Amino acid sequence: MKTIIVTGVKGQLGFDCVRQLKERGLNPIGADKDEFDITDINAVTSFFEKTKPDALIHCAAYTAVDKAETDRDIAYKVNVDGTKNLALTCKKYDIPMMYFSTDYVFDGMGDSPYKVDTVTSPINYYGETKLGGELEVINNLTKYFILRISWVFGINGKNFIKTMIDLGKTHKELSVVSDQIGSPTYTYDLSKLICDMIISDKYGVYHATNEGFCSWADFAKEIFSISGQDTKVIPVLTKDYKASVAKRPLNSRLDKSMLDDKGFKHLPSWQDATKRYIEELKKENYF
Repeated sequence: MKTIIVTGVKGQLGFDCVRQLKERGLNPIGADKDEFDITDINAVTSFFEKTKPDALIHCAAYTAVDKAETDRDIAYKVNVDGTKNLALTCKKYDIPMMYFSTDYVFDGMGDSPYKVDTVTSPINYYGETKLGGELEVINNLTKYFILRISWVFGINGKNFIKTMIDLGKTHKELSVVSDQIGSPTYTYDLSKLICDMIISDKYGVYHATNEGFCSWADFAKEIFSISGQDTKVIPVLTKDYKASVAKRPLNSRLDKSMLDDKGFKHLPSWQDATKRYIEELKKENYF
């Protein structure tokens, strides 16, 4: 039975990864700050020596995009230094590592989906740190998976869907950005692909999201339609939306042809994923 460390187990993706690995009959060891500090190389090494893993799925990250613009030291320490510590430890024990990156490593220009080998050019500091993490993995390992994902939502944590549903309870109208285009990604669906990958040796860089593209405004409309809320969505342009501190890419479309090239299945459509997720929230009496 493969033993697999999953960092960031308290987050959306880490939670679903552990759940899915257990369903596959594998032995996940979920870890978060309480178990060990990824920015402390001695703590990382000690945890690996104790658990003797066969692989690492690294879900932990500093993900506060706006705060990263000012909390640069912390963002870098977690996303770059922490990832380096894990990569060096995986190298020491000769085990594969899976790292999660983001659409924010690209500049957001144009309207064509980014391929895995498109030149990266982040426009905010969060994107810079996630790209820095990618480079630490690539420069230190040969057995690695890098998955660039976007617009993530899952049961165990905060996300855009929960925010919209909560705001819909008290607002008749909401202004939502309409010129940022990307793909929502359900961590439950993504975790299945992750499990398929981590037990393979098909290493490399991948893009992995639910199928199809939409704007945040389109996404919000779908959420309110499925949830039965009558909140009206008012589309606004990014340049007129003043709530964000960090720059956001207008184009977050990701080309997922590498999944085909390596024989992996694509995730279901984002509309199907959104419907299933909201049904889960209803079962939990979220609204």
